[in-house]
Amino acid sequence: MQAGISTATLFLRLNNEDALPLFAEWKVPVCEVFLTSFSEYAPSFARLLGERKGEVAVHSVHVLNTQFEPQLYSEHPRVRSDAFRWLEEAMESARILGAGHYTFHGPARLKRTFTEQPRFVTGTARVSDVCGKYGVRLCYENVEWAYFNRPALFVPLAEACPALGAVLDLKQARLSGYDWREYLAAMGQRLTHVHVSDLDSAGNLCLPGRGTFDFGELIARLRDVGFDGPLLIENYAGDFGELRELKQSFEFLAEAVSR
Repeated sequence: MQAGISTATLFLRLNNEDALPLFAEWKVPVCEVFLTSFSEYAPSFARLLGERKGEVAVHSVHVLNTQFEPQLYSEHPRVRSDAFRWLEEAMESARILGAGHYTFHGPARLKRTFTEQPRFVTGTARVSDVCGKYGVRLCYENVEWAYFNRPALFVPLAEACPALGAVLDLKQARLSGYDWREYLAAMGQRLTHVHVSDLDSAGNLCLPGRGTFDFGELIARLRDVGFDGPLLIENYAGDFGELRELKQSFEFLAEAVSR
């Protein structure tokens, strides 16, 4: 088990090409790269990041969800075709970076009429197959406002997609109203990485180690299911002040997983 950081934590503070050298300076062993715009999906940008990341391993990539992920499930052939073109470009970039995992949100729940239709299960299998062509594993993340916002919804997806992985996000579990332990039980050995954050005594989101969350229990339960992947700090940029606070949080998490 390793501690790491997602570049999403530095959104609007440092661009990816500047965040990765900082992680290398801090001796962060593993990270997730949050690709934030269409231009960042380009393989040429991935090669730039590869030159700047130093010894930091890129475990996974993440994209700005609404740019093309919901359209992968569109019933309109042209809309769906364009979305898959962007998916393939992003997956080629993931391959260049050596990222074997794609953190995925899928459709957003924007309408009250959204239901768990079979096309979302078959659509996920199609997305998983395309990712696999690039050596990347599709990993569905629990997200309160997206498709997988209840633990039970992972079961039919996993049944239809033998290669499907899962990402546990602590803050999104809190927002959904379900206990993170329920999500962990549903994900089981398909869990590939964890997005960690913390809450202070007033219920405000904060960096790991600055709140009240029991990381000892989390790590113990992860070990119980055989998990040996990365715990990646994924906070919002407004959750902390100076960058040194993020470094201190990483050091806290690294110490916690080493015990």
